[in-house]
Amino acid sequence: MKNFTLFSTEHCHLCELAEDILVSQLDSQLHSVAVADVAEDDLLLARYGVRIPVLLNEKTKAELSWPFDAPMVDEFISR
Repeated sequence: MKNFTLFSTEHCHLCELAEDILVSQLDSQLHSVAVADVAEDDLLLARYGVRIPVLLNEKTKAELSWPFDAPMVDEFISR
């Protein structure tokens, strides 16, 4: 299973769009996604606050920053 983290926050329309893309593109049998709210952690806020949403591959530490679409997510998760 490949594990990812989506850095986002509440009331962020771009984060909601990113979540919709992930729901449509990721297979729950092959991928897991944890959501981290950057507003709850000062270090995350400093690192991702102006870049959210950001998808992180937990194994490789590669990041996919917004803007991204379904084909970009497919390419990212297949690496």
